[in-house]
Amino acid sequence: MEITEFVEALRLDGALLAAAAEEAGPDARIPACPEWRMRDLVAHVGRVHHWAARYVTEGLEQPSTPDAAPDLADQELVPWLREGHHRLVVALHEAPPSLAAWAFLPAPSPLAFWARRQAHETAIHRADAQQALGATLTPLPPAFAADGIDEILTGIHSQKRSRVRTAQPKTLRVRATDAADAEWTVHLSEAPARTLRTSGKRGGAGTDEPADLSVEGPAEALYLTLWNRAPWDGLTVNGDEALVRLWEEHGGI
Repeated sequence: MEITEFVEALRLDGALLAAAAEEAGPDARIPACPEWRMRDLVAHVGRVHHWAARYVTEGLEQPSTPDAAPDLADQELVPWLREGHHRLVVALHEAPPSLAAWAFLPAPSPLAFWARRQAHETAIHRADAQQALGATLTPLPPAFAADGIDEILTGIHSQKRSRVRTAQPKTLRVRATDAADAEWTVHLSEAPARTLRTSGKRGGAGTDEPADLSVEGPAEALYLTLWNRAPWDGLTVNGDEALVRLWEEHGGI
């Protein structure tokens, strides 16, 4: 996907998140994060947006943690969220392609990293806010959802902090049925997961390498499930279901 596509996704999902948060109210429970109420979700996303905007606008080259959310009354939280979201969208839109800044996942450029990461961060938490409201989730384009699957498998769960690990090596195969070249083979062990994109190597037919668990379905369903925002029973699952439980218990971000 192009940087402009990620920025547009961020713009749309940020607006939907704020609208759902406002309608649900600050005390609404977040199903995927039972210890959180809506005010906690808004504070988290707002902190991340302000933090990311600084990397883009200031070209910061060292890692840091997001600043604490300001001490705001409940009715001030959503306006603060909207302000930080707008600032981030404008920063990404105006940043030069040559932007030099710290990034924590491989990407074609720091600008591409921040646009992609914040688009998916916001999309997942928009789903959280809509689930808390009890609203129908706004559909995700298959290409965007497939990209998010790629990010969580090849990026986030390749990091040391990932807890999706097995004492006995196992292989997970993931395939999106409605997106081109959207298949991944995830090698699990006591080390961080190692994921290979396997679709397209045989004219789009994937790979013959056996897998302990294979899971397939529409890209959006896979995306939400791998982020632990949707149940696995909406997917076609074959093989070692202990790996499903492993992901449910340790794959949360």
